[in-house]
Amino acid sequence: MKILITGGAGFVGSSLAIALKTNYPSYEIFCLDNLKRKGSELNVSRLTQAGITYVHGDIRSKEDFDSLPAVDAVIEASAEPSVLAGLDGTPDYLINTNLFGTVNCLNYALKHKADFIFLSTSRVYPIKTIETLNFVEEETRFSLTDDQPVKGVSSKGIAEDFPLDGARSLYGTTKLASELLIQEYNEFYGLRTIINRCGVITGPWQMGKVDQGVMVLWIAKHYWEQQLGYFGYGGTGKQTRDMLHVADLYRLIDWQLHNIDQVNGEILNAGGGVESSTSLQELTQICQEVTGKTIPIKQVPETRTADIRMYITDNSKVTRLTGWKPEIGVRQIVEEITEWLDQNNKALEPILK
Repeated sequence: MKILITGGAGFVGSSLAIALKTNYPSYEIFCLDNLKRKGSELNVSRLTQAGITYVHGDIRSKEDFDSLPAVDAVIEASAEPSVLAGLDGTPDYLINTNLFGTVNCLNYALKHKADFIFLSTSRVYPIKTIETLNFVEEETRFSLTDDQPVKGVSSKGIAEDFPLDGARSLYGTTKLASELLIQEYNEFYGLRTIINRCGVITGPWQMGKVDQGVMVLWIAKHYWEQQLGYFGYGGTGKQTRDMLHVADLYRLIDWQLHNIDQVNGEILNAGGGVESSTSLQELTQICQEVTGKTIPIKQVPETRTADIRMYITDNSKVTRLTGWKPEIGVRQIVEEITEWLDQNNKALEPILK
């Protein structure tokens, strides 16, 4: 099999590429990336050492696809992934990458009759609707209840039939628009496609920032003993997310690559679920225990733009259709990332500290 992974030097793309090459040494894997994100340059040597072909290119440029060979499958893992992207009044890069870039990827896949696996986001679900959901405030977190004002949500989390009316951030909108185009290519061009709406993806080699990659950021701040803050929702740190280890995501993508007929045209939520969820307050406790360090955490009651109180993925559909469910919990994720920081301290300090 020949596979193109866009965003291939990013955290998710490179992790998927290396796992695929490790498990299927005979596969030819090509990773396309423009290296815009700080730290992605570190992955080029990792890809090369694994026997993967790195191609410097940009999905915004149709011409950059012309030199690529024919492949059997495209994994579209490229994106400007920040929820805050474009909110400073300049959404051009965001839209050109996340929407028009996807069109270029689709046309390339169509040209070679390649299967198309798209990594979308839970951020396609509207902010205001999520913020009006019924919840209980527990000692260390916010939790969803079963009694809800809209369909597609329960104490297990948010499902694929959650209402899509309303604003969701420019980032979420570009991903949803891409989803709609993908469905058109599936229906009218016969392209085999699968859309995965991922929750928070994390793991070693993620270059975490405040607006994307918060798990790594949180651990790194403990590791280097720097200040953090509980922002919004009263400054209590009870806002909650589910965490999906990239190795668990890989198991799903691996299954989809080899069984796409069974899920062709589907949209699937894929996240850590309730079992692998944490509030910031709970994450802080785990970080203290794993790193052995306690750091100052300021409390800022005001809620920030585009933030949400909680998001948990309901994996019921993807588990029913594929048998997949996440296996790696929050504590193991913290332990693995801490070990990665130990092993790559000098290279990562200028990026993460």
